[in-house]
Amino acid sequence: MTILLPRLIIRFMETIIRKMDTDQIDMQVITEAGSILQKGGLVAFPTETVYGLGANALDESAAKKTYAAKGRPSDNPLIVHIARLEALERIVKKIPKEVPKLAERFWPGPLTMIFEKSENVPYGTTGGLNTVAVRMPDNPVALALIEAGGGYVSAPSANTSGRPSPTLAAHVAEDLSGKIEMILDGDAVEIGVESTILDMTVTPPMILRPGAVTKEMLEHVIGEITIDSAILSADSKVPPKAPGMKYRHYAPKAALFVVEGEEEEVPKAIRKLVREKEKNGERVGIISTLERAECYKEGIVKIIGTREDEDLIARNLYRILREFDEEDVQYIYSEAFARRGIGSAIMNRLMKAAGQQKIMADEVNTGKGESI
Repeated sequence: MTILLPRLIIRFMETIIRKMDTDQIDMQVITEAGSILQKGGLVAFPTETVYGLGANALDESAAKKTYAAKGRPSDNPLIVHIARLEALERIVKKIPKEVPKLAERFWPGPLTMIFEKSENVPYGTTGGLNTVAVRMPDNPVALALIEAGGGYVSAPSANTSGRPSPTLAAHVAEDLSGKIEMILDGDAVEIGVESTILDMTVTPPMILRPGAVTKEMLEHVIGEITIDSAILSADSKVPPKAPGMKYRHYAPKAALFVVEGEEEEVPKAIRKLVREKEKNGERVGIISTLERAECYKEGIVKIIGTREDEDLIARNLYRILREFDEEDVQYIYSEAFARRGIGSAIMNRLMKAAGQQKIMADEVNTGKGESI
């Protein structure tokens, strides 16, 4: 397999950080940021999902700069962000009949739709594909920037490729300071995992990446929806169309394992795994829910949220993975979550971050499985 890496040399620069109030947007700053985009530069900005790395989506050279700044393979497509529904007409060949209903219900919001691209969209933006992924973010700073930048802003997550996605401007600065012109600091994001991606080029439409907009929500609006069977597969041979699904993403520096099993078995297994690693002098992290936190007496425990509020778990996931990088742990063991609703998105990102490494609790507890 050939992996195409950008061959653009990064010239380090001073990255300007501008604090933004979403309730009272400073249009002078937005105009400054929009000018950077129109001149082919890069601006990181908040959305409701994660921070995005914005560039002019209709500028081939801007796409190359995006790939280079992130260290992202250039065959991994970028999502085009728009601020008006009518903007679709310029960048897609046709608009399926279901789209107005979906847009009315979910735009602005965490839903990306894939269409056949028009000739106005360069292949650099689409990763060489004849399709283009489009969404309208639900964040006033993002919408204002898109308008100021010309109406079409490509924006993958604003992080070094492969690392946990940024949910704070500080995460962006940690990864990309000196590589991009500006960061718009809009505080913490609302959702914390990337948008749902829905392929509108097939019938019925197919979910290629789970997110906050669930299959049930989509079916309530337009009827039957299918899900790509490769979403949670570690060994799929079919190259996904969805950005972020082809390569290992969201990964902390430590080796991450997801521990699955019966409710009472999981803490017991994690405790055993942690004790074994600590005997060897290694630092170990645990991703725990509030309900099980008291079960862990060893390791560095971080509470991701409560099982009663999976939205909170989604919002905290990437932040906690980054915090473990700062703790300099060698191993992380995480509890698993139910694969329903936004839990499907949480488990998708968690398993991607773990490189699909899963441990069954009962095998650890009975001694049938290998110690990892």
